[in-house]
Amino acid sequence: MEESATIAMSRKSRELKAEGKDVISLSLGEPDFNTPQFIKDAALEAMNNDFTKYTPVPGYDDLREAIVNKFQRDNNLTYTKDQIVASTGAKQSIANVVLSLVNDGDEVIIPAPFWVSYIEIVKVSEGTPVIVNAGIENDFKITPAQLEAAITPKTKLMIFSTPCNPTGSVYSKEELRELADVIVKYPNLVVISDEIYEHINFTSKHTSLAQFDDVFEQIVTINGVSKAWAMTGWRLGYIGASKQIASACSKVQGQFTSAPCSITQKATIAALDADPAMLNDMITAFKGRRELVLNALNSIEGVKTNVPEGAFYVFPDVSHFFGKSFSGTVLQGANDLTMYLLNEANVALVTGEAFGDKDCIRISYAASEETLTEAMRRIKIALEKLS
Repeated sequence: MEESATIAMSRKSRELKAEGKDVISLSLGEPDFNTPQFIKDAALEAMNNDFTKYTPVPGYDDLREAIVNKFQRDNNLTYTKDQIVASTGAKQSIANVVLSLVNDGDEVIIPAPFWVSYIEIVKVSEGTPVIVNAGIENDFKITPAQLEAAITPKTKLMIFSTPCNPTGSVYSKEELRELADVIVKYPNLVVISDEIYEHINFTSKHTSLAQFDDVFEQIVTINGVSKAWAMTGWRLGYIGASKQIASACSKVQGQFTSAPCSITQKATIAALDADPAMLNDMITAFKGRRELVLNALNSIEGVKTNVPEGAFYVFPDVSHFFGKSFSGTVLQGANDLTMYLLNEANVALVTGEAFGDKDCIRISYAASEETLTEAMRRIKIALEKLS
């Protein structure tokens, strides 16, 4: 198993900062906002009321009811409580599903660019990742034809995200319907739709793949509270799935970790019950930061960008700089480029190779405008030194 590239770069940034270097880290997908006070108040109330014991493995009943209500309100998805499993972060939710479904030799379709952990989770289950490449020219989204061409008799699962980490791309309702038209032809195919960035969406209202009745039973919808509600450290993700899959995930989880933290569960109820309109100011801030980063990147000759419609990442194509050098060192690819920017510009980014695209790098703009302005200034100066 490989170490997560995002975590590795974050660790390297902390080490350099500890040495006294002025490193700006744009490597982690973590909002720089604080958890809203009403959520923290719910956690304090839970502790004061002694919700500190073991809970049911898939989560408290009232938490799962809150998730059911959230799916209905925000996504027009109708689940029952026994179709919900809450886990220690959406990462565990995904792992539970993969471990429940994938056996040795089963194929798992993963559109690229992809979130770094998808591949490693599939490898742990002894599945075979089947990568379907979607380039910047197609806004990093696969086509129905690409999906159908990747399906074989060994295909068990597909994993994708919308809004996407690392690209910020968002599949429209029409694009999801076209993918569903392929999925419905293969009733044994299960699709994990990772929608953790649902609320950080600059288009019209988020749409879920499971909204289409003809594929509803084939879709596992993944979500959580880390991104929208700035609760990364609280660790709670959840699934909506068929009863069979939910039951299997609960069984797997029961042997690994049991339920997520009881206090986090009670805090999550407060977040899920809240009006998502409360997030508008945060979303507006992220949109402004996106424009700042895009404008800065587009001022650098050789950088190619698309316009990400969600999440808080830009995923520029920087292949123009491959083969260029500085002080006698030739940059062979995105790995070399990110290390060059770390050492020369003191800006920590993540190589696109970790996400399945060797031509790109990932920039997280979950930072203040002041920090982003300085980071982009440093990046531009460093790139212009290459010859």
